[in-house]
Amino acid sequence: MAPAFVHRDRNTICVMDASCSLGVSLVDRLLQRGYTVHAAAYNHGDSSGNLKRLSGENTRLKLFQADSFDYHSIVEAMKGCSGLFYTFEPPQDQFYDELMVEIEVRAAHNVLEACAQVETIERTALTLNPSGKRQLWHALAKTLAEKTAWAMAMDRGVDMVAVNAGLVTVPGISVTSPYLKGAQRMYEDGVLVTVDVGFLVDAHVAVYESPSAYGRYLCFSDAVCRPHDAVKLAQFLSPCDACPPPCDELRVVQQRIQNKKLNKMMGSTLRWSPTYSWGSIAQYHSVQQL
Repeated sequence: MAPAFVHRDRNTICVMDASCSLGVSLVDRLLQRGYTVHAAAYNHGDSSGNLKRLSGENTRLKLFQADSFDYHSIVEAMKGCSGLFYTFEPPQDQFYDELMVEIEVRAAHNVLEACAQVETIERTALTLNPSGKRQLWHALAKTLAEKTAWAMAMDRGVDMVAVNAGLVTVPGISVTSPYLKGAQRMYEDGVLVTVDVGFLVDAHVAVYESPSAYGRYLCFSDAVCRPHDAVKLAQFLSPCDACPPPCDELRVVQQRIQNKKLNKMMGSTLRWSPTYSWGSIAQYHSVQQL
């Protein structure tokens, strides 16, 4: 138990990396819910301008510069916070290779070590979106980063929950996303799924605020199991293409991934509006019945 003199504000949360698209969305939603937010941004983020705009509009937002290899900058951003939302997104032009795997794993190690050392931290929510084939660098990085985080959490006594997300559908996403490297195999295996960023943010808030949340949560709002679904996703990813891609070689596959655990915790009420989702609310309701 933390010493009595440690200042803990349960309404203060750190978001890291706050400069990525998910990070900015998390910051915005947490501010709406009345939290004070420490937004720790990595230098390569593309949404720093949005953070500065939010900072100018809300005095409960404090901006920090963080580096995944600078342990002290991580600790500084988390001081006084009761919770951490952590996600890792490399620069858009960065390809996944052996070095990137090492960087992501090291970053997860440093963040969980900092969580153990910052006495005010009560819960950590880790975001991952692993693809389907572990021999791909992106999938390997996410898998090893999660294993490292869980090992650190158990060793250091950190209360951690993991949100394993599908392909996050945000403006600007394209077919070059590392997640899609294994898309064909994931489709054939019935595990190709996408998630609206609004629903993903709600899922994070839910696992953080729920005392009963534990372990890993699969998070998705649309399952791509039919040729028509695949065409719609391709059109979303490449809206400038005049002709839709052929789907003659695809067949309807059985969905082999479920998110019952998350849906049960969040309740049966639809708590989000699919601002950027390529799917439909009807599809989401069908997923909730699984």
